[in-house]
Amino acid sequence: MVNKTKDFWVFVETNEDGTAKNVGIELLTPGRELADAQGGKLVAIVIGSNVDAAVEAAGKHGADQVIVVDGPEYKSYTTDAYAIALTTLIEKYGPLSMMIGATNNGRDLGPRVSCRMETGLVADCTALGIDEETGKVAWTRPAFGGNLMATILCPEHYPQIGTVRPGVFKKSDETENKAEIIKEDIHVEAEKIRTQILEILNDMDGEKVDLENADIIVSGGRGVGGPEGFEPVRELAKVLGATVGASRAAVDSGWISHAHQVGQTGKTVAPKLYIACGISGAIQHQAGMSGSDCIVAINKDPDAPIFDIADYGIVGDLFEVLPILTEEIKKSRA
Repeated sequence: MVNKTKDFWVFVETNEDGTAKNVGIELLTPGRELADAQGGKLVAIVIGSNVDAAVEAAGKHGADQVIVVDGPEYKSYTTDAYAIALTTLIEKYGPLSMMIGATNNGRDLGPRVSCRMETGLVADCTALGIDEETGKVAWTRPAFGGNLMATILCPEHYPQIGTVRPGVFKKSDETENKAEIIKEDIHVEAEKIRTQILEILNDMDGEKVDLENADIIVSGGRGVGGPEGFEPVRELAKVLGATVGASRAAVDSGWISHAHQVGQTGKTVAPKLYIACGISGAIQHQAGMSGSDCIVAINKDPDAPIFDIADYGIVGDLFEVLPILTEEIKKSRA
């Protein structure tokens, strides 16, 4: 497809209540810089049902224009309805580039749209920029198990599309909403939607784990030694009002469910405080949490790589350190 504009699009995914998911608002931050570099507008694409709240959020976080598709068929995500709506918009407006959050839905939608538009897709990006030589978006993503970073260009086809992990970028501060709102009337006939959501099941351990929106995360790694080793981790998390995370080693060992996993093959997070307990800090784990505002590392090994990125480090046995830390926090809040 030939691009009709130099605009940079950000797909702002919505919840069933019409609010915006954090990742879409986060992506407006790098989207602002990339749109300016391309010489076009920053356009937020909002698809859903009763999405006024998401539209307002997109405008307050820097979008120049918000294109809205609102209808009952978009209340719950379905591949067919969303892919039809988004490709219809792309064919009409012809953006130069587009970002989609690498959520479960985004990872489904991105490939569908790129295939229909006969363009490329760079998945699970962790960094973005503009290639000085070509002026194209430079999409950077981990490769070979996170052991190196690959920067990929899509020089011949448009729009350039990439999915970007939640938590990689920070939301911008809210400003006055000056966005132009464009409402598109796109409805998808029921017979064209081949799937229905019959039931939503929680994670098998019954927990609802929201790592991506957590302000504080306390994570355990191989150093906890087993399922029971997560008890002091959970105790500290409880007094801090934190969410419990884990490294891949702990998850692969069966000590805790995958819903808690932080890192290259888990969730990318950027909390205000990240406490790593018994985590060595392999590059795959760092890729998922290095954007945290403050990192505290607790590990017996003084040479553990996690100390290289930690703001504060405690060399010691987590089973001795965590109970003391938990008690001191309790005393300070008594």
